[in-house]
Amino acid sequence: MNIKVLGGGCKSCETLLKAAKEAVANKGIDAEVEYITDMERIMNYGVMSMPALMIDDKIVSSGKVLKAKDVEKLLQ
Repeated sequence: MNIKVLGGGCKSCETLLKAAKEAVANKGIDAEVEYITDMERIMNYGVMSMPALMIDDKIVSSGKVLKAKDVEKLLQ
């Protein structure tokens, strides 16, 4: 599983990154969590609201800071 947190390096983006890592640890799954701050790459994904969360190259959340429990629900 590949998880990407897309953001500009702001506090909200950092919080989502931490929640994503926590959710992966809580679920005990094998996943790579990547933090992408390159605006050109983010625009190529078609994301306009940040922070955004991608799971296996699919946008599952944008413009929201999810808690670890919320991310866990998306990791089915």
